[in-house]
Amino acid sequence: MDSVEIKLWQGEITATEADYPQNLGILDATEQQYAEGIKNEQFRKRYVEIHARLRRVLGENVNAAPEHLRIHKAEYGKPFLVDYPDLAFNLSHTANKMVIVTAYHCDLGVDIEQCTPRKNLAALVDKCFAEEEKTFWQQLPQSQQLRAFYQFWTRKEAFVKATGRGIALGLNECVINPEKPLEWLRIPNAYGQAGDWLIQEIEMGGMVCGAIAFRKRGN
Repeated sequence: MDSVEIKLWQGEITATEADYPQNLGILDATEQQYAEGIKNEQFRKRYVEIHARLRRVLGENVNAAPEHLRIHKAEYGKPFLVDYPDLAFNLSHTANKMVIVTAYHCDLGVDIEQCTPRKNLAALVDKCFAEEEKTFWQQLPQSQQLRAFYQFWTRKEAFVKATGRGIALGLNECVINPEKPLEWLRIPNAYGQAGDWLIQEIEMGGMVCGAIAFRKRGN
């Protein structure tokens, strides 16, 4: 498999009042209209900052003004650049952190998650993990289970985002090899061979997990 050069941008979401007008001005009419419909002021500022940052990063990649980029959505909602279809991109955010990844001629997804304790962790494992993953996770010491859950989760989320289908694809159908956690055991037939897809961890620091899933188009 030919190599894929992935560019990664990491940053913090500040959602300040001072930056809001400039960020809003970068968005297109559809994005601005969506932002205006967000009643919670802090959520609205976050949305505007995140999508303005995405436009700036994409603009730097294709050497175009961010406000002039035409971002449309595919059948299942995954965004793409109308005028630069060969550039794949994806973003994810959690708490005050966000990441954007870009690469040419590939299918690409990214996910980051804050490792927040959850009362229903075992139920989520039962629902979203395949038997091999479930057995591996259940045998871990309890002190390791929280972070391991989010490591599995972010890899799976990155994959389903790369396909463009999202979690409707079925996270338990996207099976990671617990013994080789950067490799897939099984994926849905519609998306080729498991060996076509690669996983790359993102070092976020602290209690945040992150992963990129990708394959070169044409495989």
